[in-house]
Amino acid sequence: MELCIYKIREDIDKYSSFSMLPRDISQQVFNELVYSQCLTEVSLGAFRDCALQDLDLGEYPGLEDSWMDVISSQGLSLLSVDLSGSDVTDSGLIHLKNCTNLQAMNFNYSDQISDRGLEHISGLSNLATLSFRRNNQITAQGLSVLSGLVNLLKLDLERCPGIHGGLVHLKGLTKLESLNIKCCNCITDADMKPLSGLTNLKELQISSSKVSDYGVTFLKGLHKLSLLNMEGCPVTAACLDCLAALPALLYLNLSRCNLSDDGCEKISGLQKLKVLNLGFNDITDAYLVHLRGLINLETLNLDSCRIDDEGLVNLTGLQRLRCLELSDTEVGSNGLRHLAGLTSLVSINLSFTVVTDSGLKKLSGLASLKSLNLDARQITDAGLASLTSLTGLMHLDLFGARITDSGTNYLKNFKNLRSLEICGGGLTDAGVKNIKDLSSLTVLNLSQNNNLTDKTLELISDKELNDSKDGGALKSDLTVF
Repeated sequence: MELCIYKIREDIDKYSSFSMLPRDISQQVFNELVYSQCLTEVSLGAFRDCALQDLDLGEYPGLEDSWMDVISSQGLSLLSVDLSGSDVTDSGLIHLKNCTNLQAMNFNYSDQISDRGLEHISGLSNLATLSFRRNNQITAQGLSVLSGLVNLLKLDLERCPGIHGGLVHLKGLTKLESLNIKCCNCITDADMKPLSGLTNLKELQISSSKVSDYGVTFLKGLHKLSLLNMEGCPVTAACLDCLAALPALLYLNLSRCNLSDDGCEKISGLQKLKVLNLGFNDITDAYLVHLRGLINLETLNLDSCRIDDEGLVNLTGLQRLRCLELSDTEVGSNGLRHLAGLTSLVSINLSFTVVTDSGLKKLSGLASLKSLNLDARQITDAGLASLTSLTGLMHLDLFGARITDSGTNYLKNFKNLRSLEICGGGLTDAGVKNIKDLSSLTVLNLSQNNNLTDKTLELISDKELNDSKDGGALKSDLTVF
């Protein structure tokens, strides 16, 4: 079947219609033409009345209103359509009015669609998913047509700067489970009030908005809310009282919210959390004391917070922790002893910390570790030697570390590595030879090693290379930078 479809693709100009084919076959032919970028306005005509179900044309070049007649000819069979990044205008959407079984529509980055275009889809009451990311033309008035889409489960209006005041039209969409209005700096506390009745809401993204503590109070009744992204919102610790009342809350992003230690004890009420992002806040070790009771945490992000070694003692009881982000903190070698018992850890980021070679020995027992970021100038060959017991590592970032040819001998222990970065070190072609045996490697970054020569790539693989001496894709699927 695949060979037949490839042959059809090559001879596409010979076919005037696929309507006699079974729907699943014509769908496969259509998908192959899209994937290979061989679909044109002319060849699209062969799919008229083919009863296709899914038309994924997101970011497809040349797509405009003149294509919409054939697209709409799929009629009641059409279930999903993605026209993201196209030149389709309001007039083009008229054609979709009769495709009343549509369940999913994506018009991301389609700035030629405005409130007028939304009017043409107001009757598509079977829609479950609708997305208009990064649209500057849609306004609060335009959102009024969404009130009839009573079966809508997922609505994405990310980076739509004109929708302030329009969320009132969502009040009747009681089935809505996911709402993304992040990066809409027009959104204020007043826009949160209409959401208070959306009791089936499970995911809410309001990052980079103007929602404050008062706006968060309107979320108290959303008992199914499991994901809340408030990154960059002007909230304080006062909002944590309301969040603690959300029994299903598992994911919380409070990054870049200018939080401080004031009122930090309230974080202890979020005991069901699995993912907590506190990065880029003005919090210290005093804040971490109140994380002790969050024993269900699996992911904790403390990027760029004012914490050091002593604060990490408060994490010792978080036995389910899998991912820990400590980048750009004052954590050093002594603090890593508090992580030695967190045997579920899969990923640790220690970039731009003050951890030295001696501290890395304390990580040697973390057998589950798969990803380790050590982007720091003070890490040397000795530190790498301390990690040789971590044979399950799949990603190792040594960007900026002072790794020499001698140090690369330790890499032979990491047979499972898929991604390796050794940048800005002192490697020569002699050291690169030790990387050749890492058969699982798919990404290798050796940039800023000024002593490497034009023969570096040849040392890594005996297979045919491309013409770029600075790096490129090998036929072994290894990408070198």
